[in-house]
Amino acid sequence: LRMLQVKLIVTGDDFGYCPRRNQGIVDCFLAGAVSNVSLLVNGSAAADAAKLAKRYNIPIGLHANLSEGSPVCEVLKTNSSLLNQDGFFHGKMGFRTALSKGLLNMSEVKQELKAQVELFHELTGHLPPHMDGHQHIHVLPEVRHIFAEVLEEYGITYTRVPVEPGLHNCDWIPPSLMDFYLGVEEDSFNTVDVFTRHGIRWPDIYIGLSTMGKNMSVSNIWSAIDTAIMEFLSKAPSPAQLTPQSRTVTIELMVHPGYPSVPPVGGCGEGPDDFSQSWERLHELQTLIKPELQSHYKTRNIQLCSFKDL
Repeated sequence: LRMLQVKLIVTGDDFGYCPRRNQGIVDCFLAGAVSNVSLLVNGSAAADAAKLAKRYNIPIGLHANLSEGSPVCEVLKTNSSLLNQDGFFHGKMGFRTALSKGLLNMSEVKQELKAQVELFHELTGHLPPHMDGHQHIHVLPEVRHIFAEVLEEYGITYTRVPVEPGLHNCDWIPPSLMDFYLGVEEDSFNTVDVFTRHGIRWPDIYIGLSTMGKNMSVSNIWSAIDTAIMEFLSKAPSPAQLTPQSRTVTIELMVHPGYPSVPPVGGCGEGPDDFSQSWERLHELQTLIKPELQSHYKTRNIQLCSFKDL
């Protein structure tokens, strides 16, 4: 394993959600605990987030959002299949229900995704080097095809495919949440061919479901990384056949650090959700900045980086 170089992208999701989330993510970046961020362009503090990324030179990509809050595309704000009766997106589960019932117009999905890429460009001055989906909407049936087309059209190379090694053995995850995660995993498996056909790439390994919120700890992050690397190597060709490039393993660790949102400030148009207001944000922040986590990276030949370093 010592021969192996690990490139680790620690992505702070939901950048732009609220000023306190932004501040927490920036603090993590400055502490060397987060190496990349994913921006919600419909977040209430998105413009502020883009300024912070520029000021501190934080690598930033797009967290495409079709499930929480309001669309950014003007045309879709009033009359669209993407909205519920209250005029907001359908929500994490509502979006999935509407999709399974065939109620979502895919041309509107495409319109909104493109509008979000354009707004990202406007806010940051560049296109996103990577683009993933808030609440994993980008791997859902039908949506995955549209998502891949948009990435290919804009030349966005990287995305996230949330299949986490060892997820099935995480007995601390409550059954209802595990059901959701296993759905995400199945959707992800079914997305691989689509993304591959469109020339889209993603890191070798994804981690983040088993280490979210209160479940995050230094040892938990470590065992998740170790489990994932061992599984990856067991599937890799024998060491004799490895090229220098394939001695590098790339991992994305998805995290959600921040100082908890205080309503009514925050959110994507309808105020901050429970997840964002909970102490779990702060718990992630405090765990990620622990010196023993940082020193562990060094001893294990793990280099923190962003998508543009791959």
